[in-house]
Amino acid sequence: MAARETMTAPAAINKFSSLSFAPYGKKSNPEDGGVTDEAQIRSDMKVVAPYTKAIRTYSSTGGLELVPAIAAEYDIKVSVGAWVDKRDERNERELREVVELARKHRNINAVVVGNETIFRADQTVDELIKKIQRVKRETNLPVTTGEIWNVWLEHPELVSAVDFIAVHILPYWEGQPETSVVDRTIQIYSKLRAAYPGKRIVIAEFGWPSGGYNLHGANPGPLIQAQVIRDFVARADAYGIDYNIVEAFDQPWKTNEGSVGAYWGLFDGNRHLKFPLSGEITDARFGINLAIALILGALFSLPVLRMARPTVGHVAVRIAAANGAGAWFAVVFDHWVTHYFVSGALVSMTVGFVLMIPLIIVAIARIDELGAIVFGRAPRRLLAKPAQEPTREPARAPKVSIHIPAYREQPEMLKATLDAVSRLEYPNFECIVIINNTPDPAYWQPIEEHCRLLGERFKFLNEPKVQGFKAGALRIALTHTDPEAEIIGVIDADYVVHPDWLKDLVPAFEDPRVGIVQAPQDHRDGSRSVLHEMMNAEYAGFFDIGMVQRNEHDAIVVHGTMVLIRRTALAAGGDWSSDTICEDTDLGLSLLEQGWSTHYTSRRYGWGMLPDTYEAFRKQRHRWAYGGVQIVKKHWRKMWQPESTRLTGDQRREFAVGWFNWLGAESIGVLMAIFNILWVPVVAFAGIAVPERILTLPIIATFVVYLVHFAWLYRQRVGIGVLRSIGAAIAAMGMQFTVAKAVADGVVKDNLPFTVTAKGGGKAAKKGSDFPAFWEAVLAGLLLLGAFVLYMRNFHQVREINIFIVVLMVQSLPFLSAAGMAALERSQLNDLALWRSLGRRIQLVLARRAADVVPPKVAAD
Repeated sequence: MAARETMTAPAAINKFSSLSFAPYGKKSNPEDGGVTDEAQIRSDMKVVAPYTKAIRTYSSTGGLELVPAIAAEYDIKVSVGAWVDKRDERNERELREVVELARKHRNINAVVVGNETIFRADQTVDELIKKIQRVKRETNLPVTTGEIWNVWLEHPELVSAVDFIAVHILPYWEGQPETSVVDRTIQIYSKLRAAYPGKRIVIAEFGWPSGGYNLHGANPGPLIQAQVIRDFVARADAYGIDYNIVEAFDQPWKTNEGSVGAYWGLFDGNRHLKFPLSGEITDARFGINLAIALILGALFSLPVLRMARPTVGHVAVRIAAANGAGAWFAVVFDHWVTHYFVSGALVSMTVGFVLMIPLIIVAIARIDELGAIVFGRAPRRLLAKPAQEPTREPARAPKVSIHIPAYREQPEMLKATLDAVSRLEYPNFECIVIINNTPDPAYWQPIEEHCRLLGERFKFLNEPKVQGFKAGALRIALTHTDPEAEIIGVIDADYVVHPDWLKDLVPAFEDPRVGIVQAPQDHRDGSRSVLHEMMNAEYAGFFDIGMVQRNEHDAIVVHGTMVLIRRTALAAGGDWSSDTICEDTDLGLSLLEQGWSTHYTSRRYGWGMLPDTYEAFRKQRHRWAYGGVQIVKKHWRKMWQPESTRLTGDQRREFAVGWFNWLGAESIGVLMAIFNILWVPVVAFAGIAVPERILTLPIIATFVVYLVHFAWLYRQRVGIGVLRSIGAAIAAMGMQFTVAKAVADGVVKDNLPFTVTAKGGGKAAKKGSDFPAFWEAVLAGLLLLGAFVLYMRNFHQVREINIFIVVLMVQSLPFLSAAGMAALERSQLNDLALWRSLGRRIQLVLARRAADVVPPKVAAD
């Protein structure tokens, strides 16, 4: 779209020799019994009269019997047709009518009995010859039939029966490249002349489509159509060849020729000439499309005016992404107004467009984040260093009450957590451990004893009947909190905290506006297996990339471990709510809505345990996503009501884009995959190809954006190696179906129970007998099967179908990732020791080979 495409071709000389004339409205389908009338014929005749000397019709009934009389008013000759197929009754009616017309109208110069009747196998050659001979006996006009060129070569008896050969030469259907179309046509014409010397030959159909899909090397298109037609007409006139161009008007009703059937006309469905007959050939819609793209690009770029501390690079990236989106919308608009849609294509177009808009928004958001990190300024709100000099004693040490809720947690794991808390280098804290809904003494008695050993700072609570999930336990802990405690700290039962946690982060609360200080999650058991390495790397991306960027706009996602909360803010926010199963994030958003500020540090101050199994990993992600949907349902109205919230525009945007990027993108990805699976039979067996620029290339483009965003930012922010980054990408993609299912559950189910993530290698860590990624494996298999079916059925190498195949393979990757992780967990390949051993063996082999090539030392004389 950046530059207007221009082509050249000889000018059409005077008028066309003849045009195929089918005067039907866009909504009239003669193949379904549709007819035309005098008004339509007269209107269409007026359109073509300035451009042609003659016309050709294909039937003499259904209103077309009116054509010769109206054509005579414009001094236009007519080659009148009689449609012949397998219906004897209609054939008889057509033959009677065509004979009557031939006798009545002096401007009829030929009768064409049947159109590709032999090619369609509607009649035998002998049957058709008898019909031709009948018309010849009853009229004194030249009589022929229209057939493709090889039929004439294969049936000399048919040549003998007609007065002239009416040959159809349509190189598009042979997959002929547009650059050699005219040469190929002249070559076929010459072959017929050589086969039947002295016989008059008329190229009764020649044309090229302006839209639809390619056929091998034949590419349709408006500019290509113009170039081919003008080149052919110039050559035909120069050689004295009689010809008829198929066709005068686009025929939107013609669906039996795939996606190109509607686009053979010199005039579109609105009776506008598609291209100039002389001068340069240019895209007539270029200016309109460019204007739409630029206007939309400018509108989408307006947010750059509100950027804080912008840099040239970041602004350029944002504007480029905005203009790319504007160009896509312009292409969509152009496709919509220049194409005709049958019901199936209309469904594909509409559903695909609706589903693509969210993906485009997500892609723009990812590009913007990439630009902000790569080209923008360094984070300035990040608590990257201790809030005060380590050598200086804090001015004061407000009391912190650390709350640790636990439900059926492994005692040794929880003891390690308590031991780490006891080593905190902070003078004023207490720790409340609340065991909830855990009747088995084996879980709580060792913890009660351990708290007694650690001293009076540690309070033990055993609450057997707590309602409201984790939030209910935290509410009870608050009732046992020291009244002097100003700050509440929450950590999960598996977290081992750094001694500097409170010392470094509590001073941030000296700012009275600060309600929350959040530290990232991290894990200490990533080396348990390959799967755990992948999980750990995947988690790191959120805390080192997304949270850092959100923190710049004071819009972090609060998570319920390694978090410090001002007690008065907690009370103002309504305490821990059980409205959602993600009470931590719910509370964080509530405090932001009240005007409290938050801070985040990417420095690690605590390390927990990863989910024991792949199934536990899935259940945790499902809980987070389901809770996210609950939070959206709870807050979305309030967020956009200025009288109900103190959120800034940037905060609203971060939460909206964040939800959309996570919950929306994953759900849309699954929906599009399912839709494409259902659409495969339509493409494979009905011949309807997906429009490449609108529904397929953007999917590939958004996937490329995802890969670049993931790889670049992991390298720059997370700082892990290539293999671990690949593992993180697989783990992230593998959660697509889980998140989508959680979104669906959140929409239709209001109160799913809180599911505790199995950690620490307890009983819950045992892998189930069922394959946990069964449905992902099914979807991956269907997508790959669809790709294979399309590959095998794409006999003509249609480019749109090949691109669709790539899309199906790309869409299978998240489901393959999930199935691969589930399979990996059950195989020996999940053992890191195996890979370490393999690495040592490879190093040993390489070392030996290096030693073998060292030349021996030569002894001195």
